[in-house]
Amino acid sequence: MYQVAKICSAAALSLVTLASAAEADEFKLSHNQRISCSRGLAPGKLNTATCRSYTYLFNAKTSEYFRCQVQLAMTRDNKEVINVQTDGGCTKKPRIFETDGNYDFDATETEPPNTNSFFGPGGYSVWAADVGNQKIRGCITISSGLGSDISKCLDMKFE
Repeated sequence: MYQVAKICSAAALSLVTLASAAEADEFKLSHNQRISCSRGLAPGKLNTATCRSYTYLFNAKTSEYFRCQVQLAMTRDNKEVINVQTDGGCTKKPRIFETDGNYDFDATETEPPNTNSFFGPGGYSVWAADVGNQKIRGCITISSGLGSDISKCLDMKFE
């Protein structure tokens, strides 16, 4: 009886482990991260360096995604580091496809400030593909400079 209970416990534990692994497999990290840094230098005064990096976390089943950003700012004088601050978090974005499926994705972003940033901090693009079908959707989001972002998606045609 003890052996049966032990085997049932092991089977239940493996099912729970597989279920949690299946849930974890639904989220995939974008492999196109970027980092941008800026420095404020003034001789004989405090110097500040600020670096930002971002990535995207996608739900490969629903095509919902999160834009995640981390920032570090360091202030120093000529002798020592005076202050280090970090900030960051993830913001949920809408679905790319209306129905659940098996999706693959990629994302990239402009690095502010640069010549691509006409209206502010720039923008980003997201590509998602339904790997069960021949379907790809490209989405671009840019800052309007007026408070809200402009985002449009387009299904690709195969010729």
